[in-house]
Amino acid sequence: MPKVTQTPDSQPETTMRSKIIVAAEDLFRRHGPAKTNVVDVARHLGMSHANVYRHFASKAAIQDAVAAGWLERMIAPLDQIVRSRASAEDRIFRWVERLIEIKETAIQDDPELFATYNKLAEASRGVIAEHVEHLRAQLQIIVEDGIKNGEFKVKDAKAVARAIHESTTRYQHPFFVSRPEKHSDGMHLLLTLLIAGMKADVA
Repeated sequence: MPKVTQTPDSQPETTMRSKIIVAAEDLFRRHGPAKTNVVDVARHLGMSHANVYRHFASKAAIQDAVAAGWLERMIAPLDQIVRSRASAEDRIFRWVERLIEIKETAIQDDPELFATYNKLAEASRGVIAEHVEHLRAQLQIIVEDGIKNGEFKVKDAKAVARAIHESTTRYQHPFFVSRPEKHSDGMHLLLTLLIAGMKADVA
């Protein structure tokens, strides 16, 4: 049987989409999203811009995909905490602390790159909404575990997870994480009060 050689325009959908995302991400790092267009991405891959449009309807769609991938990679370490066998109380503290730590490290390692990705994410409102839901779903799992093992007396784990996430935004939002004052004492006090309420069934 003759060997079939795939050109850039004939590769499988998932493979080609991934390559376009990686190429766009590379160009965004070098030149920024504003100075990168679909033609640039196509040229970087050695393909026609028409082929890029077969996989992504617009530059905005590519930016959304890049932002989604970045956010997913950023919070991947949190999964280990969610799956941990530690107490639910301990996992909530560690989850919030780790999320803040991840953002602090990203800002310190490459503040310009972090700013670029953050702008992409902020422009992708649907991506941000999915990201927030993912974070709250992780917290919900922890709260549900706490209910099952008797740590918490609350009944609506989803509502409690949302409350934890919203109330700690002051400490985990990139704007505040990048500031010199960390306010970790305030964050720990807040979580202590929230968890006390969960244990007393007033949350």
